[in-house]
Amino acid sequence: MPTFTVETDRRLQVVDVTDRVSEALPDDADGTATVFSRHTTAGVAVNEAESRLLGDYEAMLADLVPDEGWDHDDLDGNADSHLRSLLVGASETVPVDDGDLALGTWQSVLLVECDGPRARTVEVRA
Repeated sequence: MPTFTVETDRRLQVVDVTDRVSEALPDDADGTATVFSRHTTAGVAVNEAESRLLGDYEAMLADLVPDEGWDHDDLDGNADSHLRSLLVGASETVPVDDGDLALGTWQSVLLVECDGPRARTVEVRA
């Protein structure tokens, strides 16, 4: 199962990983690919990768889930990261035709970092 690593540099950050997912696909893959984050404080989404929208996505998650005031913070101070990634989800399933992602015109595969900066492992199964 192919994996790749994404280095993030901010606590809350959305990174376009479409090209990395495409590179991980076998040339003859057909059907679907599952793109999976192996982390409880990062997720995967499909949406547009326009820079202002990525910033809006980060701002939305920050607004929806306050940084502090959670019971889990007594343990390690990152409950907000767990809760944000829960909203995003750990994986996406994307159609694949002849080794290529069959995304819509404006769709991209995004890694959503909620507890960075970190090195994140993304798995691709086709």
